[in-house]
Amino acid sequence: MTRRIAPALGLFFLAPLVAEFLLGNLPITFLPAVVALAPMYGGGALLIRELVRRRGLGRPSILVLAVAYGVLEEGLTTQSLFNPSYADQHLLVHGFVPALGMSIPWTLYVIGLHVFWSISAPILIMETIARDRRTTPWLGRTGLIVTGVLFAAGIAITTAINMSLWPYTATAGQFIGTGVVLALLVAAGLLIPVRFKVNPGRAPRARTVLAATLVAGALFQGLTLIDLPTWLVVAVWIAVPVVFLTVLARWSARAGWTDRHRLAVGAGALLTYAWHSFTETPTGAAAASIDLIGNAVFTAGALWLIWFAARRLRPAEIYAMPDRRSMADDTRRAVR
Repeated sequence: MTRRIAPALGLFFLAPLVAEFLLGNLPITFLPAVVALAPMYGGGALLIRELVRRRGLGRPSILVLAVAYGVLEEGLTTQSLFNPSYADQHLLVHGFVPALGMSIPWTLYVIGLHVFWSISAPILIMETIARDRRTTPWLGRTGLIVTGVLFAAGIAITTAINMSLWPYTATAGQFIGTGVVLALLVAAGLLIPVRFKVNPGRAPRARTVLAATLVAGALFQGLTLIDLPTWLVVAVWIAVPVVFLTVLARWSARAGWTDRHRLAVGAGALLTYAWHSFTETPTGAAAASIDLIGNAVFTAGALWLIWFAARRLRPAEIYAMPDRRSMADDTRRAVR
């Protein structure tokens, strides 16, 4: 049984490790906190993955539900989208829209973190490791219910912790607006299948996909390291995901798109967080040397995981066309 649910357990704990520790937001001394973080991050990622695969949907649905996850965590749980003093960071200073009580740059950035790193990257990596079970459910009905309960508990725990550290309550209008957006995103992610036509030609080499992912990640994360006009930051944080996802959609609809390409996307995301961790100031207090050691340890862990996932690829899977079941599950060549 443990072997059967191993991918699910792996995703459950990988998601918080990527979201908080590989990012560099929490130092290695906070590692025991992964037990408290896993129900929300891991439960959310696993729930999204299982619901999408059970409905025979593909990557676009995962992305939409990942946006919903970001809205849930940052809008209702931590309320960082509305709290001007969240984590004592003054995150809403630039690009603040008084009518919404939100900062456009912060909203784009933090939702992007959850979509591409907290949710999508861990799913890509674990599905690659799962090989033949990449597009099949990993949990039964009981497991799905338990995951849902853990996710709800994780939200409650995270909300309680954040309220104790940074007390804040959004307005009724902000709560209602967030709830409406969240409901629409969940409905779209679960009920609207996205289809793409087959593109002529063959998919590029996996190394090209890796390079494109690293460039997109560098452009997205690099803006946190330099001082630019707010309008330019907003433009880049909109343009980069749109262009990257459009290119990825076209590439993945070509012949020869395999698990090696999917791993390249996931690996590029992990490596982006790895280098960015060395520039990140952790939320938890830690000596500079400890922080540096922690970043090195988690980077090494990411490199090992990428190597392990690559070793799991079979030669036939590396070079073959996507299997027919995958194409059916992903609505006939949908982006995966």
